[in-house]
Amino acid sequence: MKIRSITVFVNPHWPLERDVLGKAGTFLDLARPAFQSAGYEVETARLATVPFPRLIPDLDLQALTELARTLEMEAGAIGYNYISLGPALPDRLDSFVCIPDLLAVTENVFFSGVMTTPGGGVSLAAVQACAEVIRRSAPLSPDGFSNLRFAALANVPPGAPFFPAAYAGDNLPAFALATEAADLAVEAFTRAKSLAEARQNLTETLENHAQILATTAQELAGQLGFTFGGIDFSLAPFPQEALSLGTALERLGVPATGLHGSLAAAAILADTIDRASFPHTGFSGLMLPVLEDSNLARRAAEELLSVKDLLLYSAVCGTGLDTIPLPGDTSSAALAAILLDLAALAQRLNKPLTARLMPIPGKHVGDTTGFDFAYFANSRVMSLEARPLSGLFAGGETFELHPRK
Repeated sequence: MKIRSITVFVNPHWPLERDVLGKAGTFLDLARPAFQSAGYEVETARLATVPFPRLIPDLDLQALTELARTLEMEAGAIGYNYISLGPALPDRLDSFVCIPDLLAVTENVFFSGVMTTPGGGVSLAAVQACAEVIRRSAPLSPDGFSNLRFAALANVPPGAPFFPAAYAGDNLPAFALATEAADLAVEAFTRAKSLAEARQNLTETLENHAQILATTAQELAGQLGFTFGGIDFSLAPFPQEALSLGTALERLGVPATGLHGSLAAAAILADTIDRASFPHTGFSGLMLPVLEDSNLARRAAEELLSVKDLLLYSAVCGTGLDTIPLPGDTSSAALAAILLDLAALAQRLNKPLTARLMPIPGKHVGDTTGFDFAYFANSRVMSLEARPLSGLFAGGETFELHPRK
């Protein structure tokens, strides 16, 4: 298990308040060695701000560009690998329009877009705006890689440490931990002789690691006046068999991820995480990013695992639809259809879900992907069974869905 990210949440203001960045730098100087001394490799440090429309309310593109580039440079200089400027907001539809331009002029800055409103609302206009961001961002690089830095959010609160979903709320400064821990599930299930033992193995392992992580985090919080938001034990994978959540599901007895039985396996794994005692934050569920998981990438290439399957599994676990390779000519209208389903699922079930969809320019269904990125396993372009919505769904209303009781 590794710490995927120490994610720090701040309001840097604009013009930048250097003392805010200075405090974030001091924190990181202490936090990274503290967690390393506790026995954990720290892969990255990330800085997440309040939503960018709050920093520059008039959304002047020149000022936003200066903010993004300046924060990327200055936060990078103090040890932060990636920056999230937070989400565009449904009550500021003009904020979505800026995102592709800002992705084009940065390398390590992430963004998101909120599709929902408090109280169960789903904004059709924001769903459509997120789809258009994805469509416009796809051709920014030949492999569609820019959409790695954008996610559509549904019912995602502030404080989640995984990017691109991370953004800051009001209880600042704060930090949270994102884990890379799929190997814990693989190990726990491999050595078990029953489902009960498999679950007990994973629960005990999670709680043992959490105790060490939380103790270290609380000590840091006390020293520096930061709020510790918790641990996101979404068991993020890495593209190796021993670090694959697809492998973990199959160790329970599913012949291949995507076949029937997969949903039950996903539900068991997610429920086991829920039962573990630790300071939860973010998703703390089963993360199934196709291109970041060697097993999922293989099953998608074999056409055993579909986008509909992944959306179905999100009902019992997961973070939604993540790193999904799609045909380059996928229209924004087709993207909006799948985003609407995801937003409705999040509100009806009262759970956070995201979508990180990656149309690849020039690629068609079944073509091999060609990414050269350590965190990706190549697969094949997946089919999206979606057509443009019409009638009442083509409007710009916000409708409410109450969670089922």
